[in-house]
Amino acid sequence: MAGYQLSVCAEMVFLELPFIERVKRIHELGFGVEIWGWANKDIAALAATGARFTSMTGYLSGNLTDDAEIQQLLQSAEASLSVAARLNCPVLNLHGTGLNDRGLPVKPVATVSGAMWLKAVDTLRQIAQLGESAGRVFTLENLNLPVDHPGTPFALAADTLALVEAVNSPGLKMNLDLYHAQIGEGNLIELMRRCGAAIGEIQVADVPGRQQPGTGEINYRAIARALQEMGYSGTVAMEGWASGDSTAALQQFRDHFTL
Repeated sequence: MAGYQLSVCAEMVFLELPFIERVKRIHELGFGVEIWGWANKDIAALAATGARFTSMTGYLSGNLTDDAEIQQLLQSAEASLSVAARLNCPVLNLHGTGLNDRGLPVKPVATVSGAMWLKAVDTLRQIAQLGESAGRVFTLENLNLPVDHPGTPFALAADTLALVEAVNSPGLKMNLDLYHAQIGEGNLIELMRRCGAAIGEIQVADVPGRQQPGTGEINYRAIARALQEMGYSGTVAMEGWASGDSTAALQQFRDHFTL
């Protein structure tokens, strides 16, 4: 029996339904629920669904390296913690920089300098302290550059791992997104083993197309076995589109991770 829990991103399935109804439907099907930005959502209505929220975006704006934007990041991370408390959500997700509504970096970066790495570590230490004080975990997500997020700094899983290990705090872990990692790096099972205890969450979708496991080239049944062998006990979340009917897509996701 696998020790991890399955969750689904409500932003990408049951798109014909109002958002609150999507959350209810995912919950009724026995999954945890993930959401992205909270500023445009009815938090009281989300809390009233009784859903088990597993992750939400942990900031509104800002980045890891520019002084003015670091302050925005820290302030919006604090505000996000208050929302997470209302939703009883344990994990708050971050990216290497702020992203616009198309997933592109607000401030694209061609080359990440050594000074930027040092500043990012310092910023993430402050983020981790916020998480520790609140009893919650911030996760830093890897993204892919060729397809979805060109110009994003600290995008590869190797980058997010380096930053998380440099901070070395229970308040900061990796959100290891295997869809992004397959496009950006590959060798997924060895990557998971290397990241090990630094992983705070696993996100999945298949390649190409970013749809549910079983629609593309990634052997998610082998991934599931490897996670069991690793003793991974966190969340595995489908952050992908449904190839057709959303209920069927979620069942296919569950089938690939049921051992």
